[in-house]
Amino acid sequence: MTRTAPPEIDLATRDLTLDLARVTCVLLVVVIHLVQVGIGAGPDGALVVTRPAELQPWFPAATWAGQIMPLFFVVGGFASAAGWRSHTARGGTATAFVRGRALRLAQPALPLFVFFAVVLTAASLLGLAPDIVAAAAVGAGSPLWFLAAYLLCQASVPLMMRRDAAAPRLTVVVLAVAVVGVDALRYSTGLEDIGLFNLAFVWLLCQQFGILYFRGVFDRLRGPVLVVIAIACYLALWPLTALGPYDVSMLENLNPPTLPLVVLGLAQACILRLLKDPLTALMRHRVAQGVVFIVGGRLMTIYLWHLPVILAVTGLTLLIPGAAPAPATAAWWWSRIPMFLVVMGLLYALSLVVARWEAMPSLPPAPRTGAVALGVLLAFVPAFLVMELGLDVRLALLGAAAYAVAVLALRRTGVRRSIADAQR
Repeated sequence: MTRTAPPEIDLATRDLTLDLARVTCVLLVVVIHLVQVGIGAGPDGALVVTRPAELQPWFPAATWAGQIMPLFFVVGGFASAAGWRSHTARGGTATAFVRGRALRLAQPALPLFVFFAVVLTAASLLGLAPDIVAAAAVGAGSPLWFLAAYLLCQASVPLMMRRDAAAPRLTVVVLAVAVVGVDALRYSTGLEDIGLFNLAFVWLLCQQFGILYFRGVFDRLRGPVLVVIAIACYLALWPLTALGPYDVSMLENLNPPTLPLVVLGLAQACILRLLKDPLTALMRHRVAQGVVFIVGGRLMTIYLWHLPVILAVTGLTLLIPGAAPAPATAAWWWSRIPMFLVVMGLLYALSLVVARWEAMPSLPPAPRTGAVALGVLLAFVPAFLVMELGLDVRLALLGAAAYAVAVLALRRTGVRRSIADAQR
C-alpha cells in the first residue's frame, strides 16, 4: 500500500481542541480497558478472566464521567461536517465522500481481522485452552462495535448535512423521538433486539450535536447557559437511571445504546465548549501539538489493536514469576501505570507496521454508487455480527474476507471506471 505525504495543516484555522478531545477519548478507552481486564489464577489454579473495575462500588458512578464514546461521536460529527464542507466546495459528490470515509475505517480493520483469523485458527487447530481462547477472543473483539456504529454514521453524513441545512431543529427532534421510541418499545415488550435500531439513532443524534458544534451553535450559547444545560443533563440521568428503565452504569447502556448516552453526549458537548479557551491555550504549545499529531495519526490503530496488545502483555506477565499481581489487589492497581506505558510503547511500534493502512492513498475517481454501497455493507456486517455474537474463528475468517473485498471494491473499482471513461 502506498503512503501519501501528509497534508499541510493550517493551524490558524484548525480547531485543535477537537483533535485533543479525540486523542483523549481514545487514550481513556485504553486506560479503562486496562482496569477492566484482569487475568489470574482461580482457586483451582486455572486461569480466570475477571473485570476488576466493574466489581468496585464506585464504578457505576465513575462511568458518568468515564463513558466518553458519546463525545467521540460529537467530535466525529464536527470533523465530518468540516470534511463535507471542504469536499463539496471542491465539487465532490456524496458517493465519493462516503467512499473515502468508509475506506478510513475498512483499511485499518483489514489487518486486524486477518490477525484474528490467523491466531484463532491456529489456536483452534492446536486445541489451546478453548475456554480461555474464547474469552480472550470475545474481549479482544469487543471494541469492534464501534466500526459498525461509526461506519453507519459516516455513511449518513451527506443526508444528515442536507437535513441540517433544511431543518436543523426538526432533525434533532426527529432523532430524539426515534431514540425514545425505540427504547420505549424495547423496554415495554422485553425484546432486546429492538434496541439495535438505536445503533443508528443514538449515535446519529450525538453526531448531529457535533454538526451543530461545527456550525457555531454552541459558540453562540453563553457560558452560564452551557453550564446550566450540562448540569441539567447530569441531573436528568438520575431519574432516568433511578426511576426509569436504564442502568446506572453508562457501560451497561452502551450496547444497545440508549437515551442516557444522548443526554451524556449533550452534556459533554457543552463541557467541551466551556473548556475551549484553556484547551486552546494548551494547544498553542508545540509539545502538546506534537503529542496530539503523533497519536492522532494512529488513532484507529490504537483503538483497534489496544485490547489484543493488552491481552498479549498480560499473557507474558503470567509467564514471569511475580510479574502478574492478582487482579483487584493494590499491587495490581499500581501495575496499571507501567502496563499503560508498555502497551502504548508496543502500540507505537506496531503502528510503524500497520498504520500504513490508516493512511489514505491518493484515490482515483469514485466508483459507482453500487460499489461503494457494497463496500460499506461488507465493512458493516462483520463488525455488527461480532458486536452481537462475540468474536470467534468463523467471524474472524468472515471478517478478513469481507474487509478484503470491501477495500478492493472501494479502492479498485474506481480505477476500472476511470480507465473506461478514458477509453470513451
